[in-house]
Amino acid sequence: MDCNFTLEDILKANETIKDSLKRTPVVECPTLKEITGNTVYFKLENLQKTGSFKLRGALNKIASLSPEEREAGVIASSAGNHAQGVALGAAAQGIKATIVMPATAPLAKIAATKSYGAEVILEGEVYDDAYRKACEIQKETGATFLHPFDDKFVMAGQGTIGLEILEDIPDVDVVLVPIGGGGIIGGIAKAIKSLRPEAKVIGIEAFHAASMAEAVAMKEICEISTKPTIADGIAVRKAGCEPFKIVQECVDEIVTVTEDEIAKAILFLMEKSKVVAEGAGATTVAALLAGKINVEDQKICAVISGGNIDINLVERVLNKALILEGRRFAFSIELSDKIGEMAKVVTAICEMNANILSINQTMYSQNLGITSQEATFVLECFDKQHQEKVREKLTGMGYRMY
Repeated sequence: MDCNFTLEDILKANETIKDSLKRTPVVECPTLKEITGNTVYFKLENLQKTGSFKLRGALNKIASLSPEEREAGVIASSAGNHAQGVALGAAAQGIKATIVMPATAPLAKIAATKSYGAEVILEGEVYDDAYRKACEIQKETGATFLHPFDDKFVMAGQGTIGLEILEDIPDVDVVLVPIGGGGIIGGIAKAIKSLRPEAKVIGIEAFHAASMAEAVAMKEICEISTKPTIADGIAVRKAGCEPFKIVQECVDEIVTVTEDEIAKAILFLMEKSKVVAEGAGATTVAALLAGKINVEDQKICAVISGGNIDINLVERVLNKALILEGRRFAFSIELSDKIGEMAKVVTAICEMNANILSINQTMYSQNLGITSQEATFVLECFDKQHQEKVREKLTGMGYRMY
């Protein structure tokens, strides 16, 4: 494909799709200024129709189709957000849409895609598996394939985010953008560097699926082995060829974030900013909280690319983040099986201002003495220091904690 991707493509896309989109807000996060020493803004694409930036590229691509291509219907592969964008855009145009999604895609994304009228087929564990299946179906049916990132029209649609950022923060110094296949960073980077070349564009990838970082390091596109990640929206084994060209030209740096860092960012966004972000959407904040963006006294815009997180995953992610921050504390102790022993432990915990979330007590353990019981506690603490004081209190009373 001849990319020859320019700012004019993005400006044209903006005129094409602006009336079909929500103009998502840019909001400042004062808490991150205290933490990072920078003025940090969020571009809230999680508030976009369908809950993700992907609608922009899908709408622009669908608008470019010929009458013959529309008649043949469209097919796409997606981890979920592109799927919803294509499904909604196709439905608005009366075009039949088939979407192939990984079987591991969040149930919320699968259900939402179906609700927009698309036929959904589940295949494989990651995006690349779904992509191969979609290619097979495309050959069989003759439907028009809509690639989620390796496409000029898709990148142009995503690039409209960059235009909006510059309208709201004309003097932005740094823009942080998640990277999966590269469509969103390709579009945003082209827009930012064309209109404000002195601004830095930094891409953020999940450590478990850092295909673009690997491509940049190797100076060529290559397929990597991925591991499961809560940033399912950017879990791509092979970066897009056309986005890779733009990344080489316009992106200043790529950093990766771990699963624990992403979990902490999801909790931070929800608790401190009242923003619900999925794993991919929280990667930019994860990089800031982890101290991986090495700038000071700058205006930073972090793109929160999507908010379509499975509600069942939210509980697990938040629990993990609370444990990492020392705010949830699970332990077991051995108690003498006599009246008042449990009350002594509970009283001590309450005196330390820790909140007991659960207690499980048993005598059915081969490691216990005949006159002993085991009690497992889950506590809510203020932080790791508070947790350590609780530990010191109980061990000081003679209890063995494990």
